[in-house]
Amino acid sequence: MQTIKHNVYRGADRKLLTGKQRSYLRSLANDIPAIFQIGKGGITDNVIKQFDEALEARELVKGTVLKNSEFTAREACEELAAALGAEIVQVIGNRFVLYRESRENKVIQLP
Repeated sequence: MQTIKHNVYRGADRKLLTGKQRSYLRSLANDIPAIFQIGKGGITDNVIKQFDEALEARELVKGTVLKNSEFTAREACEELAAALGAEIVQVIGNRFVLYRESRENKVIQLP
């Protein structure tokens, strides 16, 4: 197991998305707004907790990295994905999309 900055472990039971599934999730992400912003405060335990709750409720979450952040969108997305056991769907410019199948509230049916 690999540890990361916030002492959270990478999920061992994660399954990788296929290209077809990733493409389907990207099409769904086009219609959702970015609900989180990563700024100069960086990625704190509170930010991770909020992403975790949002992923459990929605399964697909879009975030934005502000210009004053110490992270690039790719770095922020990779750190959050590792901390949350989520899959990176897309990173474009300063926006990123994460997916994690919900344990209690499964909404998205992957092809």
